Amino acid sequence: MAETEQDLERRKYGEPNGGAVEMSDVDVRKIERNNGGIIHEHIDYEPSGWLEVTMAKVGNSTEDFFKKNNSAMKTVLVFTFNGLILGYFISCWYYWANVSNKPLELCNGFGSLIALLGIVYFFVIYFKVVKKYFGGWLHRVVYSKISNYYQCIMQIVLLRSAIIVGILIAIGVFLYFDTRDSPERLISLLGLALLLSLGFVFSAYPGRINWRSVGMGLMLQFLFGVIFIRWDPGRVALQCFSDKVATFLMYGVEGAAFCFGNLLVKTEGVFAFSTLPVIFFFSMLVEVLFFWGALQWFCLKLGRLLRAATHTTVCESVIAVGNVFLGMTESTLLVKAYLALLTPSEMHVVMSSGFATVSGTILAAYIGFGAEPAHLVTASVMSAPAAICFSKLVMPETKRSLTSVDNIQPIVCEDQSTLSAATRGATNGIHLVMNIIANIVAFVSFIAFVNGVLGYCGGLLGNPDFNMEWILGKVFIPLCWVMGVPWNECEHVGALIGLKTVVNEFVAYQRMGEMKKEGLLSARSELIATYSLCGFTNPASAGIMIGAIAAIAPNQRETLSKIAIRAFFTGCGICFMTACIAAMLMPEGSFD
Repeated sequence: MAETEQDLERRKYGEPNGGAVEMSDVDVRKIERNNGGIIHEHIDYEPSGWLEVTMAKVGNSTEDFFKKNNSAMKTVLVFTFNGLILGYFISCWYYWANVSNKPLELCNGFGSLIALLGIVYFFVIYFKVVKKYFGGWLHRVVYSKISNYYQCIMQIVLLRSAIIVGILIAIGVFLYFDTRDSPERLISLLGLALLLSLGFVFSAYPGRINWRSVGMGLMLQFLFGVIFIRWDPGRVALQCFSDKVATFLMYGVEGAAFCFGNLLVKTEGVFAFSTLPVIFFFSMLVEVLFFWGALQWFCLKLGRLLRAATHTTVCESVIAVGNVFLGMTESTLLVKAYLALLTPSEMHVVMSSGFATVSGTILAAYIGFGAEPAHLVTASVMSAPAAICFSKLVMPETKRSLTSVDNIQPIVCEDQSTLSAATRGATNGIHLVMNIIANIVAFVSFIAFVNGVLGYCGGLLGNPDFNMEWILGKVFIPLCWVMGVPWNECEHVGALIGLKTVVNEFVAYQRMGEMKKEGLLSARSELIATYSLCGFTNPASAGIMIGAIAAIAPNQRETLSKIAIRAFFTGCGICFMTACIAAMLMPEGSFD
């Protein structure tokens, strides 16, 4: 009987309680031949030579030193790092004050460094010092008292009604003085009222509407609009931020130019080679932030703030915030473990907020079509509370939520290193880019075909310009007018909204860019169109959303099939609400 590998080990190294048995080379070759393989011995390498021994001892001593003084070394590194930042800041300050002689601008130069460090150190000091050492006292003395006072006020019906009436009067007075020089802006208020009325009429359970969630969501949306659209410093800050985002995304053009050449990317500016490759760059960044946990942490913090204001569940609030930065399928990963437990109303919020927003990954594509970055960023921010407002109006909660407690933990990334996450993020962009190219080629070709058929049929009746855009433009004229579009341009904006709803937003933004070049859209119409188109409300996206959620939570398939159509039109309504508020608040001089 042939000896096994275990027998070989016993003969060579001895039994557990005995000595080793000598074994000849002939025996080793015999066992290798019988077992059909080669036996590998694991021998610990011992350094030899003076230099090698010395280096090994130094390395072991250094490793032991760092392990024993881990906390002290972290403190030294923190002080060193902050000292370098402080030294750099002082050097920049000296150069700006004594050499450059440039004015201080918060969006450029030394001013942007002040703003960046101010924001970073504000959060560092709050979370590392204030919350760590004074968090219990603040919660016990300040937050708890404010919460108790708020609960007491809300329980007094007369006082609560007085506060609500006071807020409405304040908004009315603000709009009166703000729009008295351009009263046509108030037409958008009619559109907002009409959308809310339709939401109530077609609500699944009108008697179960939580008016606090609806009202607070609408008020937050209006407040964001006032800060980022009407208030000059807020608008300038958002413009600065959106310009930085656009500049950051354009760094991806350098990688595209390296691969495809300057002729296609920078000289000719071919869309498929100059704009879409930026998605690889941003997709990589998103995955790296997800691996570090920064993206989940940020969405969870903002989601809890939104939950406290709107009285929604954590899942609903986190999804609404996550859709500002992520796509409709990526954001579901933030609450992946809880999708199977969501009620129909919560699932409706997940779907409608996904339809009402766009992914930050493809902002570069819209910017490439000619959309203003500031409008795109503002629309994404305003859509988070609007999603809570309108979705809770259309589908109120009728069941007890299983995710109402504050128990959601950040999702752990499966990658083992930053490089692995970056590589996976870049390769994930392949599917997204190819999906965009396929959609644009297929649907633009399909529209050309349909327009050809309609033009042929219309030509026989003496109207060769009869096409899909003409039909959609006529259908959406009333909606565009109540949103504030000038009457003579309602047909053009209506055609864009129809293309976005029937086809997709890429085709609509592409056509909007062409209309801008042709001079068919005024600045006001362009603003309203940009906000109205900023959402994934199209049939293809609906299929993607249903498939993604059903794959994660198969038990929700029946719920998804019941609420999909309602969530689709809710997503459309959220986009139109955001467009109405933006058109109502944007000063007339800012359209140009």
